[in-house]
Amino acid sequence: MSHPSDRVYSKDHEWVMVDGDIATVGISHFAQDQLGEVVYIELPESGDAIVAGDTFGEIESVKSVSELYAPVTGEIIEVNDALGDSPETVNSDPHGEGWMLKIRVADSAQVDDLMSSEEYDAFVTES
Repeated sequence: MSHPSDRVYSKDHEWVMVDGDIATVGISHFAQDQLGEVVYIELPESGDAIVAGDTFGEIESVKSVSELYAPVTGEIIEVNDALGDSPETVNSDPHGEGWMLKIRVADSAQVDDLMSSEEYDAFVTES
């Protein structure tokens, strides 16, 4: 399984795609595959502060409920509200329309600490 190389990944299976100081965040294909059919997603509000490593929401599938972890610190500037009505989008397009948050990144060095797609692919292969 190969993950898009235009983003970086956390050990908690979130991906980050950076454009300037804005990071779009979602969960990886590997994560959604492990979860199974996603039926509910709880996300924070725009304007909320978020700290790397802290939980920012929950994702519920037919198999389990999992917490979502912030890969970077910053301010949430946009939330993908469409996931409230169509959480299954995370399964069908986890690296596209299934994005969850857009964050104004407070410390770009945190992005540098995340894994490349090659490193992440190796990480999930070892799991």
